[in-house]
Amino acid sequence: MKAVALILIALLSLPGPARAQTDMLRAELLPGWRMPDGTRMAALRLTLAPEWKTYWRRPGDAGIPPEFDWSGSENLGAVRVHWPRPEVFHLNGMQTIGYRREVVLPIEVTPRDPARPVVLRAQVDLGVCHDICVPAALSLAAELAGPGAPDPAIRAALADRPDTAAEAGVRGVTCQVDPIADGLRVTATIDMAAAGREETVVLDPDDPDIWVAEAQTDRQGTRLTAVAEMVAPSGQPFALDRGALLVVVLAEGRAVEIEGCPAAR
Repeated sequence: MKAVALILIALLSLPGPARAQTDMLRAELLPGWRMPDGTRMAALRLTLAPEWKTYWRRPGDAGIPPEFDWSGSENLGAVRVHWPRPEVFHLNGMQTIGYRREVVLPIEVTPRDPARPVVLRAQVDLGVCHDICVPAALSLAAELAGPGAPDPAIRAALADRPDTAAEAGVRGVTCQVDPIADGLRVTATIDMAAAGREETVVLDPDDPDIWVAEAQTDRQGTRLTAVAEMVAPSGQPFALDRGALLVVVLAEGRAVEIEGCPAAR
């Protein structure tokens, strides 16, 4: 079963007539296929109206990060969203990160009981933006049963993942962490060849509730430095899990994702 999204919330006052959510965004779950280890590769496909965009897991200065609630699912043991390479947008002096036109987010599903189908039910809150941002809420469901068949759209999204540090030839990365009044200042130093003419670095801690400022970057030869402040809900300095910190370098047509950022020796 492949179900198209039911619309729950989606009107916002816009200049002129109000627009329904379906005018800007359509969504569906792609059932995908069962993999040899018993997990399932499904996907969420979002199709956006022209000139509209939605956001990556770290949306930048003014975006709305997507939030997923899988609690209504049946026989679901675990779920992992794979994020294809996003784009960087600049508007009115603000930087945001996300997708336009269409994005397929692969969803790796682990059943609690591999012998039974998974009924995947998702409540998804996200933002779609043009000149302003509109909150959108989606309710989707699909039964994941049988072997299925490889889906070219899902395979293409998986292939569009960021390069690993090894694939990108990263020779080293370190992070200096300094406390500030309401959080931390993190300085990442990356030894790697330029990913492109304009590079954006995103420091992505494992806690989505931690706010991360736009990183200030500088490149000197093969040395790329990025400095960003992080603020936790407590408004106090906090313990940063360096091993779970992702350092993501974005450039036109390319992305590199580095796992972990140890202290300099």
